[in-house]
Amino acid sequence: MNNLNFLTTNPSADYELIDSGDGEKLERFGEYLLRRPDPQALWPKNLPERDWQNAHASFRRDGLKGDWIIKPGVPERWPIKLASLSFWIHPSSFKHTGLFPEQAPNWEWLQKIIKGAGRPISVLNLFGYTGGASLAAASAGASVCHVDGSKVAIKWGRDNAELSGLAQKPIRWILDDAAKFVMRELKRGNKYDGIILDPPAFGHGPNKELWKIEDSLLPLLRDCRQIMSDKPLFFLLNGYASGYSALAYANNLRGLFKTGNFEQGELTIAEKSDRPLPCGIYARWNS
Repeated sequence: MNNLNFLTTNPSADYELIDSGDGEKLERFGEYLLRRPDPQALWPKNLPERDWQNAHASFRRDGLKGDWIIKPGVPERWPIKLASLSFWIHPSSFKHTGLFPEQAPNWEWLQKIIKGAGRPISVLNLFGYTGGASLAAASAGASVCHVDGSKVAIKWGRDNAELSGLAQKPIRWILDDAAKFVMRELKRGNKYDGIILDPPAFGHGPNKELWKIEDSLLPLLRDCRQIMSDKPLFFLLNGYASGYSALAYANNLRGLFKTGNFEQGELTIAEKSDRPLPCGIYARWNS
């Protein structure tokens, strides 16, 4: 089936999307309100400007440059809980906070599949960022190899693992270029039961390796399939700001896995008004 599904993150105790519109979103992370750009919010805001001005931190872009305007009293970072995991929130460059809340439904899917496998599961998380999917998999009992090209992201992920009480879980934190790491794993003969892949549209590895999704994704997917075990369990492919349809991602998974369960669609976050904000695409397969 090629139906598009929608996975939605709803408001919770430590996170909610307060409002969106006019190219911006207003979110609450713990006790702090953050205001930042979002090009998908192509509609009018529900709340008046005075409510938006209550934000504790606002991201403003001047041409190609951007920076946070932070009110006094806001800490450099603070902890929140989301989907049974804990994360450090830190307003950083490129308007990011270290957390993509829209991924929570994917984490729950991972946990359910890993717990239901009834056997030891090894997971590879490529472009792992600050570790949300890695922590979800480890908390469900998997051994995890987390790979990212940013030393800052690796440190952040370790801090999140400690904050979540998962520091002693079998997670390997690898600073490396994703494509090069997979090629080396292929030569070493290492295998994984599940793979999580969240590639950017464009980026660089730790040694300035160039990543362009239109050139780099297909070879990486082929290599990933070759390092999966004889009894592969799942493959999760996410997309953010790549410009592709979820069907394009799903078509790749259908080429890699001829049978099994396939799903594709959009990741969204529900406002307090229940209006969904599109945040990315996903395609996933499980045996």
